[in-house]
Amino acid sequence: QVQLAESGGGLVQAGGSLRLSCAASGRTFSSSVVGWFRQAPGKEREFVAAIRWSGGSTSYTDSVKGRFTLSRDNAKNTVYLQMNSLKPEDTAVYYCAATRAWGGASVPTMTTLYYFWGQGTQVTVSS
Repeated sequence: QVQLAESGGGLVQAGGSLRLSCAASGRTFSSSVVGWFRQAPGKEREFVAAIRWSGGSTSYTDSVKGRFTLSRDNAKNTVYLQMNSLKPEDTAVYYCAATRAWGGASVPTMTTLYYFWGQGTQVTVSS
């Protein structure tokens, strides 16, 4: 089993920045993908970004490209989501998720392809 714990959420003004962390513990898969999703009130959970745990390919949804950046620290088993130039529409609960071993050519963006999930962290951007 893989346990995921998000941290770093909070309240920030528009234009500000936050860095979310996703710490993994338990039996992690070196070939897995770690993704970030978000869910705003009354909306479906949507893909934000993902990165291969082994490094290399990343993917971002169009609305965050150029503003959000993924990075990872393998020694700490942690993936970070740096969020800059935040907008009120970024307000949501942000979830970290991980696949099992992933051999696909590109990182997955569908929630159903992620097996392990964290509890979420609230991000609120005020205007």
